[in-house]
Amino acid sequence: MSKKIIIIGGGAAGFFAAIRSAELNPEASITILEAGKEVLSKVKISGGGRCNLTHACFIPKELAKFYPRGERELIGPFHRFCSGDTVEWFEKRGVPTKIEDDGRMFPVSDSSQSVIDCLVGQVRKYGVNVVLHHRVHQLIPPSETQKRWQIHTKNQLFEADAVLVATGSSPAMWQLIEQLGHTIVEPVPSLFTFNIPDKRIRELPGLSMPNTSLSISGTKLQANGPLLITHWGLSGPAILRLSAWGARELAQRKYQFTLQVNWLGQNPTLVREKLEAFRQDFAKKLVLAQAQFGMPMRLWRSLAFNIGISESLRWAALSNKLIQQLCDELTQARFEVNGKSTFKEEFVTAGGVDLREVNFKTFQSKLFPSLFFAGEVLNIDAITGGFNFQAAWTGGWIAGEAIAERLNYE
Repeated sequence: MSKKIIIIGGGAAGFFAAIRSAELNPEASITILEAGKEVLSKVKISGGGRCNLTHACFIPKELAKFYPRGERELIGPFHRFCSGDTVEWFEKRGVPTKIEDDGRMFPVSDSSQSVIDCLVGQVRKYGVNVVLHHRVHQLIPPSETQKRWQIHTKNQLFEADAVLVATGSSPAMWQLIEQLGHTIVEPVPSLFTFNIPDKRIRELPGLSMPNTSLSISGTKLQANGPLLITHWGLSGPAILRLSAWGARELAQRKYQFTLQVNWLGQNPTLVREKLEAFRQDFAKKLVLAQAQFGMPMRLWRSLAFNIGISESLRWAALSNKLIQQLCDELTQARFEVNGKSTFKEEFVTAGGVDLREVNFKTFQSKLFPSLFFAGEVLNIDAITGGFNFQAAWTGGWIAGEAIAERLNYE
């Protein structure tokens, strides 16, 4: 009788695990159970429909640093299947990739459909059964009288010798896993933007600064990078990094806190010295006539207006007090954050299966040797840039391999 593998969740990790298991154990019967009407839905929308497959960071220990939760646990797995392996895997199967300036990696086609077609094609090649509209509502482990897992959906009962849960951030599945005895770390949003109702930026959506430094008052949270002004506040890579590393702390604060912005990412003392030099060099020129430090004109004017600099004020007339106030506005501006907004469709949560209860050599449950986890069902998450997908590919690959090896030896 052939071994049966059930994979719960038709996303990146689930497909990768199914393919790897099928490669190593072609005699096994493998079924992917997907609750929705289509598989790989997150792959489809990733990167604005282009699919940010992974990131061009090829050193395992360095790659792991992009994961606020999971850094320590992922170093070993990344030594076995890293971003370079992902690129090679897809290129060997007809999906060449490219690296963008910020390190993100996309298929050359700039279409997530090429990634989906590749994964679906591999699953078909190996005869993996994909079943849609099958939401699991009961998961019964093996016992002395029942040797296999029993997986109940509304439509059907499935049995399996091994089960992989790869359902992403699914509260319903977390509840079933908790009923098995696993600890679930309470999920909170991880990637989000900051709502800031402030007159200085209210009329400036779409403007950005490339090299900002951010910190949150009363915490150790800091981030550097591009900053984007939006209709509701602030976004961009620097904000998303803060939200990822501060996910739990900011949730505890109910997303009410003070954000300090250094628009220039430069030392305040040096900025003050430059402003004093401008006062000398541009003495007869109007302060608001030309933006400095490479800032967008509208942002420069808005920050200057905020401290009382008028249209007619010339650099020579700037008092020491105004020089300091302008320096503070450029390098230590304080904004009151009042709430958050989810980052596009790419919703990521911090939370999931407690990492202490998983063997990361196999992505195997420490409570049930025939139960495995991969992807965001675990308490693992990363900043944007292809890192969450890389964790899914790595976890799926290793779990799929471990399942096949386990069943081959039974």
